[in-house]
Amino acid sequence: MTTPTLSRDPETLLAEAATGNRVALARLLTMVERGGTEAEAVAALAYRSAHSYTVGLTGPPGAGKSTLTDRLITTARRGWPEVGERPAEPLEQVAVLAIDPSSPFTGGAILGDRIRMQDHATDPTVFIRSMATRGHLGGLALAVPGAVRLLGAAGMPVTLIETVGVGQMEVDIVGAADTTVVVVTPGAGDAMQANKAGILEIADVFVINKADRPGLREARRDLEGMLELSMFDGWVPPIVETVAQDGTGVDSLWAEVARHRAHLIETGELAARRQRRLAEELRRVLGVRLALDVEQLAGGALFAEQVSALSSGETDPFRAAAALLDR
Repeated sequence: MTTPTLSRDPETLLAEAATGNRVALARLLTMVERGGTEAEAVAALAYRSAHSYTVGLTGPPGAGKSTLTDRLITTARRGWPEVGERPAEPLEQVAVLAIDPSSPFTGGAILGDRIRMQDHATDPTVFIRSMATRGHLGGLALAVPGAVRLLGAAGMPVTLIETVGVGQMEVDIVGAADTTVVVVTPGAGDAMQANKAGILEIADVFVINKADRPGLREARRDLEGMLELSMFDGWVPPIVETVAQDGTGVDSLWAEVARHRAHLIETGELAARRQRRLAEELRRVLGVRLALDVEQLAGGALFAEQVSALSSGETDPFRAAAALLDR
């Protein structure tokens, strides 16, 4: 018996993915990661559809983000809890994007999603995908915003994004998440981390994971001291203590994420954040397109002429660039 060949048409694949076909969804995500005309065709469909609410988990390496994400999947599957006047909402599916380091040989992700999240690897209500950073210093694959929109178009109401853990440069998580969770640990230099102007300033929720270890009180004190010195407009990031290994505090973490989501919706900040992210995404795509134009311009005969003129002292780099752009 032969397996039917899956279409390569993005519209057909998206229709299949919306019915729960995980192979179709995986193929679409591969198209997004590869870029080029296939990614553009997928984007033309995905950006017409609903958003997936995104929760980003970021923080220094060794903070236990993978284990915490694994536990959070179970809690999230129960749905959004009741918050104030907002009723509880069920969640039929949850997606996870695990941002992994890139292989220096293939460019692919070198850590497997099913290795890190064994409890949910075969769960039909959970879709897990590893994505490679492909050398991007921010720890986020450049394709992540498009992947998140695709997951929303495929009917995923919530997407958890777990970053690779590269320190302060993980501020890039803000570019893809509605709620950003920053994970730290006791006794691992958190006093120094709390004084940095990087990832700890982007948190909507703080998590002190491995809270059963010595140094918990000091870690909380450092975070509270940082919060006291900061200015906030309506939302003060809460601090949640968790032990991801046994699930302690994970329900409280999800409750705070839900509370932040309700705050964003009620204040209109969710729509404003997404608008800002779209503007930044457009700038990024525009920059890539212009860079490609520059590469083409730099490979032509006119470029060689200007290099010769520079070498002979007939022009300078600024006039040479202007001449190339004018032509």
